[in-house]
Amino acid sequence: MPQLYLIRHGIAADRNPQTYPDDRQRPLTDAGVKKTRKIAKRLAELGLQFDHLLTSPLIRAQQTADILHNAKLSPQPEIFPALAPCGPIQDWLNWYNTLPKTSKNGDVAIAVVGHEPDLGQWAEQLIWGEVREKLIVKKAGVIGVNLPDDGEIIGQSTLFWLVPPRFLL
Repeated sequence: MPQLYLIRHGIAADRNPQTYPDDRQRPLTDAGVKKTRKIAKRLAELGLQFDHLLTSPLIRAQQTADILHNAKLSPQPEIFPALAPCGPIQDWLNWYNTLPKTSKNGDVAIAVVGHEPDLGQWAEQLIWGEVREKLIVKKAGVIGVNLPDDGEIIGQSTLFWLVPPRFLL
């Protein structure tokens, strides 16, 4: 069964139009980098390995994806515009439908790095077929969703992991 890991970016600099007039340029803070590295190390210790790593084009998400990559959890991250805030899940579904569902290690494992509330909403659509605003991904937190082997995945997927960062530190 293919697995999708929805990972929120780490702790980023505060929104401040004087410092970051373009919100897309807000980076991770030093504490965010440190915490995200610890979480990536723990995910590696748990044996996670991603066949694909997609990231939002925003700097804080790219930095988070780079940390996951540097922890040897994945191949080189790929910037995926639909992971920017308010990006449509349909773009990801179109991408996913072109993938083989198995890899050399068995079922394919995909990680996406993005933002709230989008990641929680994507998970809800995959699980329940609708947005219920119940699932929240904390900064550097992870939601794991099992995707069906074939057929429709919206409303047919199952939640297997909802981990706030404090449980990985």
